Amino acid sequence: MKKHIGALAVAGAMVISAVGAAQAQSAAQLAQMQSRFAAADKDGDGKLTLAEAQAGMPRVAANFSKIDRAGKGYVTVDEIKAAMASMM
Repeated sequence: MKKHIGALAVAGAMVISAVGAAQAQSAAQLAQMQSRFAAADKDGDGKLTLAEAQAGMPRVAANFSKIDRAGKGYVTVDEIKAAMASMM
C-alpha cells in the first residue's frame, strides 16, 4: 500500500511538473508573439494589416483570413492569441 501511495505521489509530482513546464512554455510563446506583434505594428495602432503581417509575422500573414474572421482587414493580439489557442 505504501509503495502505491509513493508511486502516486511521484506520478502526481510529474504531472504537476509537466503542467508547469507547459504553462511556462506557453507564457514564453505568448511573450514572444506579443513582442513580434509590437515590432510588426509599424504605425503602433494595435492592429496588424496584412502588409504589416507579411513584413513581420509571416505565419500570421499565411493564416490572416482565418484569424481575421470578420474580414476587417486587420488582426489584433487577442485574435492571434485566440487562433493560437485553437491550434493547441
